[in-house]
Amino acid sequence: MSLADFFSPVDISKFAPKDGYYTSQLGLKIAHYEENFPDLEEGAYDVALIGVLEDRGAVNNQGCALAPDYVREQLYKLHEGSFKSKIVDLGNIKPGEKPSDSYIALKMAVAELIKKGIFPVILGGGQDLTYAQYMAYEQLEQKVDLVVIDSHFDLDESAEDTIVTNSISYLNKIFLHQPNYLFNFSNLGYQTYYVNQDSLRVMDKLFFDAQRLGEISGAVHIAEPVIRNADMISFDISSIRSSDAKANANAGPNGFYGEEACQLCRYAGYSDKLSSIGFYEFNPAYDQNGQTAMLIAQMIWCVLDGFYNRKKDIPLQPKSDYVIYKTSLKEDAHELIFIKSKKTDRWWMQVPYPTMGSKNERYHLVPCLYGDYQLAVSGEMPDLWWRTFQKLN
Repeated sequence: MSLADFFSPVDISKFAPKDGYYTSQLGLKIAHYEENFPDLEEGAYDVALIGVLEDRGAVNNQGCALAPDYVREQLYKLHEGSFKSKIVDLGNIKPGEKPSDSYIALKMAVAELIKKGIFPVILGGGQDLTYAQYMAYEQLEQKVDLVVIDSHFDLDESAEDTIVTNSISYLNKIFLHQPNYLFNFSNLGYQTYYVNQDSLRVMDKLFFDAQRLGEISGAVHIAEPVIRNADMISFDISSIRSSDAKANANAGPNGFYGEEACQLCRYAGYSDKLSSIGFYEFNPAYDQNGQTAMLIAQMIWCVLDGFYNRKKDIPLQPKSDYVIYKTSLKEDAHELIFIKSKKTDRWWMQVPYPTMGSKNERYHLVPCLYGDYQLAVSGEMPDLWWRTFQKLN
């Protein structure tokens, strides 16, 4: 089956300006599926936009299936940055007879694009599509670091077994899926009053990461190492405060500011490891003057800006581009090793595997902050080191 079988073309005439686009606008820079499905031969494109017209699993937010074209309308108006883009818009994945059919289509599309070295940007649809995005990695047979930017933990156990999944229970499906390719899960921006304390204990027991909105707001840089470690990101628009992103039936008064959301997205694009990102739960029915669609378009622009400014900053390749720091803990003979990039000033920690594997797998590199190094210098064990070590056990 060809990918073209899943997609419907983009009708630009529905939203293009009367006088057309300026030569510098993305509307003329992005190749799109209009009559013939794009040829995805190697090297032709770096990034692919995928719309998904599926909202049957979007709890209390029906209508978000219409989101893709509203985002396109605003994205295509933006000007190309200081990068030479090779972006293709594959159009919209048509809703299947059942939500599970839509999941299969998205899973196959994302997997195929990643195999071809193309970075998928998903325009949802409900956040339950995160499950399909995750399932794409099953075909790649690699461990996955998943980052979800959300005000809630979507672990609702009351969902009916007959439902494949929905936007408030999809994490159950991911956590329980066998074979399990999930190495780490991180939630950024959760709001404690929306979270069951039992869920927090589950996160702690599994050594997963969860950072409150209060920790990140005003200090977005602390989320950068978490994002840098992600293979895939799922961004729930309801994690942004309603004054900045009103177009979501579940929007709340608190959340990230628009500029903070854009900064998180630039970190995402800038990460050499990230291979897919999805934006979910935008509902045009609640938008005012297209403000939320504009914000999401700007967030995607920030992803693209980061993507085209990636530094191929892979630790110790070559070794001369990095500085190695060693420090010992108080009352402990164990040595902690940190690595700093000369190109970007970004930091990593070496966490040894509990049982020695091959010579090429003696340790795991985890992104960290300069503050983690300072903590180790003071003789304290960084929490990130300990949680990573437990997951490797």
